[in-house]
Amino acid sequence: MKIGKVINSVWATRKADSLIGVKLMIVQLLDRTNGEEGKLIVAADIIGAGVGEKVLITEGSSARNMDHLNDSPIDSIIIGIIDEEKDKSNGVPNHA
Repeated sequence: MKIGKVINSVWATRKADSLIGVKLMIVQLLDRTNGEEGKLIVAADIIGAGVGEKVLITEGSSARNMDHLNDSPIDSIIIGIIDEEKDKSNGVPNHA
């Protein structure tokens, strides 16, 4: 799994039939080791994440095993919305 931040949505009026009804979001992956922002990806969203929220992402075949997407050309999917993270250095929760 990876952590990212939803920065926008994608609208595609023409797409593969298996993607009809699937919400697509642009997610910026977050690299916690050096605090920098990572690459941008497009992820399917079946849980209703919104712009600005920190999310959990899974990729590859695990992404296609979610919901009704077994035959879809999906490589990344949002599987959770992060409510808070615990900072191990001082034990204080960091609300997302």
